[in-house]
Amino acid sequence: MIIIALGANVRGRAGSPIAALVRAGEWLNGGPARLAAFSSIWRSAPFGPIAQPSFFNAAAVVETDLGPAALLAFLKRLEARAGRRRGPAWGPRALDLDLIDYNGEIRRPPGMGGKAAGLAAHAAQMRGLVLPHPGIAERAFVLKPLEEIAPGWRHPVTGQGASQMLARLPGKVKTQCRLVSECPSQLCHPLRND
Repeated sequence: MIIIALGANVRGRAGSPIAALVRAGEWLNGGPARLAAFSSIWRSAPFGPIAQPSFFNAAAVVETDLGPAALLAFLKRLEARAGRRRGPAWGPRALDLDLIDYNGEIRRPPGMGGKAAGLAAHAAQMRGLVLPHPGIAERAFVLKPLEEIAPGWRHPVTGQGASQMLARLPGKVKTQCRLVSECPSQLCHPLRND
């Protein structure tokens, strides 16, 4: 299963943060990828030390023939298309697309152990593609949409499902991520099996 986490908290070329998520879902269903599932939209407190507006988040399952590095490059092009400008870690974003899992593949840059959190995880990502994404277990804004669209998914390293990881989060972290709207109708129609 190939899982993408989507987030946005400032207006960009794709419009409002919610519009950017919907547009990104449409973009993920074209070109080299096909959308298999798209979650509802969730609102969450910003993650990290920078004061900024709340984020809107979603998750998607895609199918593609692209390898992990090529898929990540495609996601970065979509972010740029939406108007994302690279800034400080955990800063405001017109669109953020993270490759969460690529069919259970495990990739760690040299010097990175099996688990990384916070700044260590971000530093590892800057050195290369990290799979699965190292911040999954701390982020309700990834876990809640993931639990919704892929309840049978298991973390490739720990074997835990999204529900198990959510249960371990502090209550405050879980309550800072709330459902905003059901899956956008244009993304939830049954997809053809070509």
